[in-house]
Amino acid sequence: MVTFIEPSSRAGRDAGAIEAALAELTRAFGNRLVTSQIVREQHGNTLTWVANQPPDAVVFPQSAADVQEIVRICATHGVPVIPFGTGSSLEGQVNAPHGGVSIDVRDMNRVLAVHAEDLDCVIEPGITRKALNEHLRDQGLFFPIDPGADASLGGMAATRCSGTNAVRYGTMKDNVLSLKVVLANGEIMTTARRAKKSSSGYDLTRLMIGSEGTLGVIVELTLRLSGIPEAIASGICPFPSVEAACNATILTIQSGIPVARIELLDELQVKASNAYSRLRLPETPMRFGEIAVEFGGGPFEWATQAEERTKLWQARHDAYWSGRALRPGAGVFATDVCVPISRLAECVTATQRDIAESRLVAPIMGHVGDGNFHLTMTFDMADAEEVARAKALHERLVARALAMDGTCTGEHGVGQGKMAYLEAEHGRPALDAMRAIKRALDPDGIMNPGKIVSLA
Repeated sequence: MVTFIEPSSRAGRDAGAIEAALAELTRAFGNRLVTSQIVREQHGNTLTWVANQPPDAVVFPQSAADVQEIVRICATHGVPVIPFGTGSSLEGQVNAPHGGVSIDVRDMNRVLAVHAEDLDCVIEPGITRKALNEHLRDQGLFFPIDPGADASLGGMAATRCSGTNAVRYGTMKDNVLSLKVVLANGEIMTTARRAKKSSSGYDLTRLMIGSEGTLGVIVELTLRLSGIPEAIASGICPFPSVEAACNATILTIQSGIPVARIELLDELQVKASNAYSRLRLPETPMRFGEIAVEFGGGPFEWATQAEERTKLWQARHDAYWSGRALRPGAGVFATDVCVPISRLAECVTATQRDIAESRLVAPIMGHVGDGNFHLTMTFDMADAEEVARAKALHERLVARALAMDGTCTGEHGVGQGKMAYLEAEHGRPALDAMRAIKRALDPDGIMNPGKIVSLA
């Protein structure tokens, strides 16, 4: 049974070791080490149901060498290190349940090289998706992974980010060629070369992608780029039911129609988006993509002008915030699952029934082109009975996805929030293998402890 994370008492911490580490870091980094309460809380979880657990200090490195120095100091004193990009992760990945030092890479935001002829670039981890694409635009290139939030590219790799373009372009694991990672001993490991493929050795790049800082701190990325499409069209299409919209999606994918994004909003999410983003969409299930008229969808409305597309997609990206606005002041529990696309309609409609029976406000949206959908559950944190219903709904959602050979998270990641489900999804041997890797690369357990797998 998963439980909502409460602030840790941090019992057993060595206060003297933390004090010694912070003194040494202050000598090395001066005012780039910050210990104020508000900054520390900003570097704990802030966006969803996992409680905020701030670090003891935040340090702002400006180079890979700085990160190495931070990790070496922390390793000497046995103090945890927690990488931090923009803080947009939703499962408590940036929390510090055992205290420690948050490494905020915001100042490591340079584009180091663009190899237009090879369709790749080399960047530092702190640059955001939008900033990189602004830099690339004049060369007719872009980085296609779009999670909605203007996340840092290092954070996107660390959480194995996906997003609205995954139908055509894949996820971060498909678009990262190589990484440089500071390991727990302060050494830098390069995971691969720039070649588009290799059969040489273990695939260390994909080992690090999705490791959420538990194996090392990403300090450089080599990314695969794509050409900006010559023409782009978006559209909206209402359907009589979520099941019809999902079945149209399945047919679209199975027919091989070349679409980049297929997004679903249920009735409640359309209502929320209309109110928050000032749209006038029909309040029926919507799908952004191609039409399958036989499922009763329509009329289809194209948005070919850049301004129209921007407004439409900004509304989709703001779906989390519009969901929150349905109940101002309420607690929010954002979660996601992913199932094989053939089971998508069944899973979404069963979840809708479950939401109604649970008497909760929980709009559904999703990157349904790859079987991934999200719930934004809102509830009164002071109402123990309503909180219990939200927890139970989440348990059933994950169990339903796993029973359909799906996953407990399509793109939010594990962090603290989804740890309880990994054994049911992967099995004990796979979880033991993960723990063995963690112990081998981080024997003292200082790299973002308390996330993905427990070593206790």
